[in-house]
Amino acid sequence: MSTAEPVATDKPIGPRSRKGALTRARLLEAAKAIFERDGFLEARISDIAEAAGLSQGSFYHYFESKEEIFREVAEIEEEKLSARSIVASGLLDESVDMTMRERIRDANSRFLTDYRDEARIMGVIEQVSRYDERVRTARFARQTYYVERTEAAIGSLQRQGWADRQLDPKIAAMALTAMVTRLAEAWFVHGQLECTLEDGIEQITTLCVNALGLHEDSQPARAHRLRLR
Repeated sequence: MSTAEPVATDKPIGPRSRKGALTRARLLEAAKAIFERDGFLEARISDIAEAAGLSQGSFYHYFESKEEIFREVAEIEEEKLSARSIVASGLLDESVDMTMRERIRDANSRFLTDYRDEARIMGVIEQVSRYDERVRTARFARQTYYVERTEAAIGSLQRQGWADRQLDPKIAAMALTAMVTRLAEAWFVHGQLECTLEDGIEQITTLCVNALGLHEDSQPARAHRLRLR
């Protein structure tokens, strides 16, 4: 993978018009499709431009390199999946009329379904993150943010008597984060698990509930959002 720094240009910082924003979005969508099809190393800027219906010169009006557009594609995908993680279940949100187990199951279902649907690009992101420090650093920062939110939420659950008070919130948050995200990678990217989506969701939900020592039929009393990635 190339590690060359982008050459400085007089390229404007971001699109300056609605048309420019739409064109940039087309390039990002096209880039995702090409990276999924060819992987990072084999993907070509000319193919991305062609898939977007643009000239190669137009590509350089918005992005300086293949690395730059890949990093943005990766950021978009990571953020989308983060919003679908177990932590986005509103576990302590009193406005959600579901038990704790139902909330965790709903979040797991959304996250795992989305990861399955995005497995091709996630596989490429996983590979590139081993070599591209900026991709790796961005992923780590986002994961750290959600782990910290999870840690705080687990502490809140413990104070309210919903979760096992013997748990260390930070260790529990990191362990649950790793369990859910790495299961998704092993299952959908590497094909190491053979089961139905529903069975997988049910099993990972049971593991989460048991790990936190939650009372499955309990409903939290205060608004708070548990984040797990």
